[in-house]
Amino acid sequence: MDRYICLRCGYIYDPAKGDLSAGLAPGTTLDQAGPDWRCPRCGAPERHFARKEEDE
Repeated sequence: MDRYICLRCGYIYDPAKGDLSAGLAPGTTLDQAGPDWRCPRCGAPERHFARKEEDE
């Protein structure tokens, strides 16, 4: 699974881990997170995330 980086604060969303604080179980892709999900660190919406390259 691809990981995603918040372009505002650098938080990495890893679908393999999910976001348990927001109720996203491990295996939840960013597309499945829903329109109300926000970055747990800075509150940015999903549109502020980009796929993280493996060498970063």
